[in-house]
Amino acid sequence: MADAEITRTGEARAWQRMLSGRRLDLINPSPLDVEITDIAHGLARVARWNGQTKGEYAYSVAQHSLLVEKIYRRLFPEATADEKQLALLHDAPEYVIGDMISPFKAVMGGSYEMIEKRLEDAIRIRFSLPTELRVKIVKQLKQADRIAAYFEASTLAGFSKAEAIRYFGEPETITPQGLDLIARPTPQIEGAFLARFNVIEQERAH
Repeated sequence: MADAEITRTGEARAWQRMLSGRRLDLINPSPLDVEITDIAHGLARVARWNGQTKGEYAYSVAQHSLLVEKIYRRLFPEATADEKQLALLHDAPEYVIGDMISPFKAVMGGSYEMIEKRLEDAIRIRFSLPTELRVKIVKQLKQADRIAAYFEASTLAGFSKAEAIRYFGEPETITPQGLDLIARPTPQIEGAFLARFNVIEQERAH
């Protein structure tokens, strides 16, 4: 449940109650109110491609995130544990603001981007990740994301190969072998996301 209010100072707040019991202010989020269980739960229930994908189940942002992180590791075998976690959490703000298709994001513009950035920063601070990334890392994350989008578009979202290449480019070194491109049940993906997060956290601890 979400609530909106105006404080005595005139500051707007929009609260979202999470299953963990946290109340997250979507406009000015605190890292203290971010929980990985809420992120996994939310992302596993947010559909990619506005739900326009093949299969019995919606293809979720959580499954997309797992795909991007796996592709990132293939592209960059020497990636640090921090970089892997950044890849897994690259769309984490969508656990509360949803997955908006790119053309609509462009129409929404500044306000959406501001809220997304604040949420992203709160999530990264919560898990001791940098809020400002080197240009090289940003490009690498975008590369993995675009490759994932190419395979999703051509396998799940009804794009022809030519259309997928036009919008996302054709991967040069990554093949679909070993990539999970079948939409899975929500509980399975929620568990897989949490499990991968915990594996990377153990790697980061060492």
